[in-house]
Amino acid sequence: MGKKGKKEKKGRGAEKTAAKMEKKVSKRSRKEEEDLEALIAHFQTLDAKKTQIVETPCSPPSPRLNASFSAHPEKDELILFGGEYFNGQKTFLYNELYIYNIRKDTWTKVEIPNPPPRRCAHQAVVVPQCGGQLWIFGGEFASPNGEQFYHYKDLWVLHLATKTWEQVRSPGGPSGRSGHRMVAWKRQLILFGGFHESTRDYIYYNDVYAFNLDTFTWSKLSPLGTGPTPRSGCQMSVTPQGSIVIYGGYSKQRVKKDVDKGTQHSDMFLLKSEEGREGRWIWTRINPSGAKPTPRSGFSVAVAPNHQTLLFGGVCDEEEEESLEGDFLNDLHFYDAIKNRWFAGQLKGPKSEKRKRRRGPKAEPLGADKPECGGPSTLAPLEVVREVVAEDGTVVTIKQVLSAPGLVGQPQSDEDESPEEAGSPAVEPSPRSNAMLAVKHGRLYLYGGMFEAGDRQVTLSDLYCLDLHKMDEWTALVEADPETQEWLETDSEDSDVGEGAEGGEEDEEDSGEDSGEDSGEEEGEPQHPLVMPGEQFTDYLPRTEQYWVRLARDDAGPDAKEKRVLKIAHVMAKTFFDDSA
Repeated sequence: MGKKGKKEKKGRGAEKTAAKMEKKVSKRSRKEEEDLEALIAHFQTLDAKKTQIVETPCSPPSPRLNASFSAHPEKDELILFGGEYFNGQKTFLYNELYIYNIRKDTWTKVEIPNPPPRRCAHQAVVVPQCGGQLWIFGGEFASPNGEQFYHYKDLWVLHLATKTWEQVRSPGGPSGRSGHRMVAWKRQLILFGGFHESTRDYIYYNDVYAFNLDTFTWSKLSPLGTGPTPRSGCQMSVTPQGSIVIYGGYSKQRVKKDVDKGTQHSDMFLLKSEEGREGRWIWTRINPSGAKPTPRSGFSVAVAPNHQTLLFGGVCDEEEEESLEGDFLNDLHFYDAIKNRWFAGQLKGPKSEKRKRRRGPKAEPLGADKPECGGPSTLAPLEVVREVVAEDGTVVTIKQVLSAPGLVGQPQSDEDESPEEAGSPAVEPSPRSNAMLAVKHGRLYLYGGMFEAGDRQVTLSDLYCLDLHKMDEWTALVEADPETQEWLETDSEDSDVGEGAEGGEEDEEDSGEDSGEDSGEEEGEPQHPLVMPGEQFTDYLPRTEQYWVRLARDDAGPDAKEKRVLKIAHVMAKTFFDDSA
């Protein structure tokens, strides 16, 4: 009895400490959030001017990460919402809604009145009722300099049948947070974890909430047993048996003044509802067998057709004292809840591809275009290593192996002659973290993400597909060349930050003028995306269109119509292309 009482007392003490920390963080961040609320209100005023639904066919979305990517429950469509983008100087937040039509391979931008405010790192869950609903909770908004954060605690639903947004106001829900995870379980949404961050403090959560889709009410769950420690960015999925599995995630703690230590969790837990006792849940720690993923953060998760949970990529950090080294990954792992076992996802690769790729180096001269990817010449992989000293004195070492620009994941010609290497896939997503995944008709769709190379954060906008039944090879639906991406070096710590510096179209217009002037002064002439050897204009334009659109907005002005901006962009691109020929 004595031991049990001591353990319970220790548990209550931990709860009190967490409550005190949350109160401290809340007090310090209140002023920051008040400042950002005015900016959010400004953007909502702009959104309120949209009074009708407008659907516009468009090119693929611009680079972004921490958006949500969901499969429509009834149609052959994927839904992309929100996200963020950092160009080296400013952070951009979005609340744009894009629809990808799988059969037609086309994108449509859908503007709907009264959408949720701009955000990233939120959670989105699709449920089939009433023609399909997309539920969104939380996420964050950041100041243009990326140093202040506003964490949402709002709940929204997009009615897919009528294309209308609705904010659902219900008391008793989770506090403001991002990096949390949410799944649909029977007629409820179950939410776990996440974090809240201000300039000076942060707190990670391990609480569990349930939202009833029939009564529209929140309830906080108090599961029995020992559950996961506080964390964000974990795997959360529903097993075929009806339990909820939690794997991994990330958290950090302060080890001394202004020095934080991050933890990449690799433990696994099962959250199970007690039979016959509604609202009663219990935590159980599990230890699966098989080929477990290496510890990592920033991995992406989806549910395969056979109810197995798949995990892709991420970044593996190795810390030594105050030094941090990170390796970006593009491996695939599956968790079978019935067998409680991990196994690595191995691609078979088509047999015909082996012969074609062995002959390739002999049939084509170095520098010739590859018809499979339409990219530049084949170059050797480049390992980029950089060391950065953060403001807190931490030395961060980032390492990434890059393939040749434009040939994402394509094996090198020297390796093609090896029979062992010849069977590997010709195309695959490059190593990355924070990619967005969706599964439809047994196919995995992977969009975007990011990696770091040199002093740059490269945000991706490519789209890949993998047949999970065949497991043969990745297909590149949209390719992106990171070399064409805008990256602005910080001029000074006190760079100008306007109201429109973060967000969607309005912000890019404003920031485009500043960035164009700054880069012009430092580098002379703007560095336009290069024309690849043998590349046709019909291939060059889709690859670089977003870059020219940004330049065209500068010339046309903020009030110009999108059709006029696009026309100017195409003329500018054609002129540069012809001059480069």
